[in-house]
Amino acid sequence: MINTDIAIVGGGPAGLCAAISAAESGAKVTLIERNDELGGQLVKQTHMFFGSEKQYASTRGIDISDILLEKLEGHKENVTIMKNTTVLGRYEDGVITGMIDENKYLKFNPEALIVATGATEKFLGFPNNDLPGIYGAGAVQTLMNVYGVKPGDKVLMVGAGNIGLIVSYQLMQAGVKVEAIIDAAPNIGGYLVHASKIRRMGVPIYTGHTVKEAIGSDHLEKAVIWQLDDKWQPIEGSEKEYDVDVMCVSVGLSPLNELLVMAGCEMEYVPELSGNVPLRNEDYETTVENIFVAGDSCGVEEASSAMVEGYLAGLTAAAKIGKIHPQYEEKKADYIKQLDDLRSGPVGKHIRSGIDKIVRR
Repeated sequence: MINTDIAIVGGGPAGLCAAISAAESGAKVTLIERNDELGGQLVKQTHMFFGSEKQYASTRGIDISDILLEKLEGHKENVTIMKNTTVLGRYEDGVITGMIDENKYLKFNPEALIVATGATEKFLGFPNNDLPGIYGAGAVQTLMNVYGVKPGDKVLMVGAGNIGLIVSYQLMQAGVKVEAIIDAAPNIGGYLVHASKIRRMGVPIYTGHTVKEAIGSDHLEKAVIWQLDDKWQPIEGSEKEYDVDVMCVSVGLSPLNELLVMAGCEMEYVPELSGNVPLRNEDYETTVENIFVAGDSCGVEEASSAMVEGYLAGLTAAAKIGKIHPQYEEKKADYIKQLDDLRSGPVGKHIRSGIDKIVRR
């Protein structure tokens, strides 16, 4: 049995920041990550972040990962890192079980738990959607930005949100021709600054379109798209065909929170937050005492918000078990203000609407 003050499941941006914050408060932290490196999505993000200086604006995601790891190293006396460790479940007595290196069974006994497991990519249903050459956006980023491998020569991007637009630009930088970007929604979902850059490079963006089918024998050879009417129904005769060997599907993320469900946390489906999310209070504590959440597992947002949520959850979880930071109130107020700023304006309206549905006052 491994005893610890706080166990954190997930070593992405939210988990890293939670570990730093909890350790700064004096808590002994065990950070559990199923992969062989920390950083989560940050290690594949070569674009510069928005936000403010506090969320590392104008810094690339891969560099932010290094910054957070350096901060974590400064608290190594309080932090135990367990990589290649998959958490299997959380039980009624508070014990967490896991498997390390696929052959050793472990038990953890934390006073508090922070779930920062992130999200999983959504996919589309259409004929032949399992052909080799059809990827999620995360897989394409991993191939290019982590391993330096071009996924193909000509691509159809499905999804005009921020990730779809950013990955399209990265593909073009890598020498891949982006034939078109399509999105079923009537409007572009990503920032217009990204869309304008793509359009200036000659790539058409078709809103109100979706994939009709993929064509190929043992790999993708063609993609057929068609237009949708105002009721989201396909319009016969509107088909366009593209000769492509890659289709990149970037249609959003779903919170990855099976561990929270198993732990008995009360959940609610909230479309604005992209799926089933836990009810929580302003300290990011769920309906199960001493279980906290941070990042995409409690609602899909930008990585900037995930990091601030991590700092806040680490601070409040530590305080809940008696490890109170000397500047607790000041730091908590600052983190809440940062989140309010990140969610301000029309862009964050749907996020604010979703959060109103799950926060217990």
